[in-house]
Amino acid sequence: MFKFLLLLHLLGATIWVGGHLFIGIKLLPKALKTGDKTDLLNFERNYETIGMPALLIQVISGLWLAYIHEPEISHWFTFSGHNGLHISIKLLLLFITVVCAIIANKVLIPNIENPKSFKKLAALIYIVTISSILFLITGLSFRVGIF
Repeated sequence: MFKFLLLLHLLGATIWVGGHLFIGIKLLPKALKTGDKTDLLNFERNYETIGMPALLIQVISGLWLAYIHEPEISHWFTFSGHNGLHISIKLLLLFITVVCAIIANKVLIPNIENPKSFKKLAALIYIVTISSILFLITGLSFRVGIF
């Protein structure tokens, strides 16, 4: 079961991180430079159909994997010990991602034609992209001990 959960988690991470790197490196800089948001919005709409399920798979498999490694759930919030530190960081990154997604979808995307809203949306996209990379690094560190 562990290997299957890890595989699901890594597949979800591949979709999530890859999609956000594409947005952050390819689409967003062009949209900020030209002001044309069409490609960005089209990608976002299409990506959500695979990106959000990938994130959901990561959350479910991640919680399950965390429980396998650290069955004492109170340790998940301690930022101490190898397991507790990594699980705590991942939960913090998940919180950041969820807050950014709520703000983007409920506040900024509906007002995307406003230049201030678009710049704030760009900042949130970069925050989520960086968070997704940090998710990846933290997961790798959990397995190989980077920190």
